[in-house]
Parts: sequence; structure tokens; C-alpha cells
Amino acid sequence: MAEAETADPQWNAPVRQHSRGGFYLAIAFCLLSMSSVQFGAAFSRPAMQELGPFGTTWLRLCWAAIVLMIVVRPPLLSFSRRQWATAAALGAVMAMMTLCFFAAIERIPLGLAVAIEFLGPLTVATIFGGRGWRLLCPVIAALGVLCISWDGSAWVADTIGVLFALGAAVGWGGYIVLTKYAGQQFEGLEGLCLSLLFAALVATPFGFHQAQLGLSPEALVTTGLLAVLVPLFPYALELMALRRMNASAFGLLMSLEPAIGASAGFIVLGQAMAALQLIGVALVVATSAVGTASSQS
Repeated sequence: MAEAETADPQWNAPVRQHSRGGFYLAIAFCLLSMSSVQFGAAFSRPAMQELGPFGTTWLRLCWAAIVLMIVVRPPLLSFSRRQWATAAALGAVMAMMTLCFFAAIERIPLGLAVAIEFLGPLTVATIFGGRGWRLLCPVIAALGVLCISWDGSAWVADTIGVLFALGAAVGWGGYIVLTKYAGQQFEGLEGLCLSLLFAALVATPFGFHQAQLGLSPEALVTTGLLAVLVPLFPYALELMALRRMNASAFGLLMSLEPAIGASAGFIVLGQAMAALQLIGVALVVATSAVGTASSQS
């Protein structure tokens, strides 16, 4: 989600000059975006208990697709076959990323799930921009994840939950690559709008059955609000942020996401961390920041 706005084909293209205040405002937008994503994930726990992780994710994707279709009103009949194929591929990895992530946080702590998922974009940054010692960044981050998995007395990593989180990492990595490609073929929000539509369709076989078992008017309202938290509100904030900073600075700020995820898990879900786990979070954040900065240089 966080990389949706890096779709510009020039990854580190310069942006219009803004005042120092405008740059600080962009930082605030990024922090609000990450907080919206992670706290939105934490607040999803009651809905997941009622609708299941797949059902909750499917309904949220449906809400997001419907809202964007109404707002953007993309010219569906004018898109080429290549544009449709690109949107379909991007929608598939979006569905994979979100379905796996919410299935993961049902089984493992939010901070651990976010740290594992963040290995995806870090690996992509390393592959495309890393050389020499930078290739060690994913390995060091993986050691940080290992630290987060131990709470001082036992392993907190459920095997299936970890596998789901790894699936989310693969999905996020593919999402970054395909979003950059889609950004060259669509204008404005049209690519995201069409991709969300495909994401909702791909998620339907997984989420429809779960959702209908606990569906109610209250559940529909809840998932609609969750769709605002993730992905609609973060997307708007990140779009405004990227108008005031380049993608390199944006990527550095997004490295804070594992720490914000751990904070959201503690504040909303009471998922406290031991000292070793906090060191693990710091390792993931620091490695992600260094890896992103070096790959952009």
C-alpha cells in the first residue's frame, strides 16, 4: 500500500520546489498515512472475528473499489488490452498482499507481521538498487524478524501465520514493481481504480463465503470505515506527500512502518514487546532505511 504513489517511471524524479514548511507537511502526511494503515489493521480485529480475515478483506476491497469507481469514473471502454492486463496483474498481487496480511495478523502479532511483510519491498529495493554490502540488508532485517519472534520466554511465530506474512511480503514486492509499470500506462487514479476492481474480484472466491456467514448492516458499515482507513485515506495522504518530496525521501519515511505497526499492536491490541523484540524492530527499521537510502544513491 505504501508504495502506491511511487508509480512515476522516474523513481527519484525531482518534484516542484516547495517551502520548508511544505516539506514538513509532507512528512506529516506520511506519518498519518502509515498510522492509518497500521491502526486500521489493528482495528480490524473485531471485524475479522465476525467475518473472518478473508471476508473482512474482501468487503474492504469492494468498498474501496466502489468508492474510487464513483469518484474517478474511469473511461473503461477506452483502455487498451495492455492496460487491462496490467491492471489485472496489479489487482491480483494487491489481493494476495491484503488477503495474506490480514490472515497473518489473525495468527501472529501485528508488529511481527509488518516486519516480515516489509522484507518484500526491502528485497525489491536491494535487487534493483543494491550492490556489495547492500545485499546483506534483507539478511540483517531477517535477523531482526527473528528477534521479534522471541518474546523472552517462547516463540510467538505461528508457522501458518509466518507463511501468510511471507506471502504478503511477496505480494508487496510484486505490487511495487507492477505499480511502477502501471504508472506509465494510466493517468491519475485510473490505474489504482481499475486495479482495486480486479483485486476485489480476485478476492471474491476467498472472502465471499466467510463474509456471508457473519454479514449484517453493522458489519457493512464497519468494513466501509475500515476501507477509508486502508487504503483510501492513506492513498490520498501519500499522493499529497509525493507532490512535496521525491520518492527517495518518501521511501526513507516508509521505513518507519514496522515500528508504527508494533506501536499499533501495543496500543490497540495490547501486544507488548520484550527488550529483544524492540531491538528486532529497530534492526528492521534501520536496515530498511539504510537499504532504501543506498539504493536511491
